[in-house]
Amino acid sequence: MAAAARQLPVLVLTGPTGAGKTDWALALAQEAPVEIVSVDSAQVYRGLDIGTAKPAVTLRARIPHHLVDICEPTESYSAGRFVADALRCIRDIHGRRRVPLLVGGTMLYLRALLKGLAALPAAAPALRARLDEQAASRGWPALHAQLQRLDPQAAARIAPADGQRIQRALEVCVTTGRPLSELQRATASPLEGYPLRYWTLTPRDRAALHAHLARRFGLMMEAGFLEEVRGLRARGDLSANHPAMRAVGYRQLWRHLEGDYGLTEAISRGIAATRQLAKRQLTWMRSEGLGEPLDADGGMPVSWIRDTSAQLAALGL
Repeated sequence: MAAAARQLPVLVLTGPTGAGKTDWALALAQEAPVEIVSVDSAQVYRGLDIGTAKPAVTLRARIPHHLVDICEPTESYSAGRFVADALRCIRDIHGRRRVPLLVGGTMLYLRALLKGLAALPAAAPALRARLDEQAASRGWPALHAQLQRLDPQAAARIAPADGQRIQRALEVCVTTGRPLSELQRATASPLEGYPLRYWTLTPRDRAALHAHLARRFGLMMEAGFLEEVRGLRARGDLSANHPAMRAVGYRQLWRHLEGDYGLTEAISRGIAATRQLAKRQLTWMRSEGLGEPLDADGGMPVSWIRDTSAQLAALGL
């Protein structure tokens, strides 16, 4: 990358689900020469629209969005793939003399981009089989408690029921003798050399956030969320084990359609899972200690849009 291109900044706006990141990003994009790069592990999948609060196609046609609808839900999208895709988007946007605004709450992806991906050991099939056996007999929360003892920082960012990530973190601890979080800290940022502006949109009123998340889930149901999941299930090439179908809301509605529980319980579980996601995101944000805080409860400040636009204008953009 030429030195001149690296002088253009990279903007990041993150926060928990339901904090209003999309609205803030769109408001800035209408006033400043920015293009939005999604940092969302579910919006990458085609067909996952309502439950991911994906921006409408008409809106994306008016304001450029990247890394939305880029793969099939049968695929497995990773942090490594995200970093490669995001770096390509950043270079392309800078090449148009515009500025990338990374927006989203998939904190693992943001961390990989901002701090780099650790050189981790390859999978250990025998160890994974043992962990699977332990999870089958004791449950993933018990293995999460084990991870809490070995790597508290990693455990704080992983849900007690997230078997895939618990297994990988324990695998790294056992095979290397070092915590995953320690290995991740010893990496170099792929964004080294880029001027970076990073904001965290943080709700102060947790009860209000929870009420908003419940209302939003209800609006998704009214918009056809259940029908969307039913259509995905009817494809015939997806199962509950695909990463796309483990996304919050999709997992609970899929299990309802499988007959595991009624719709009322599925909705209740989906809302609870959304709240838990927001809690994990806030915990991750605090542990990373990055970004300038923005008050999500105080309304969108005109000054933030004005000042950011002015800073970009000063660069000749």
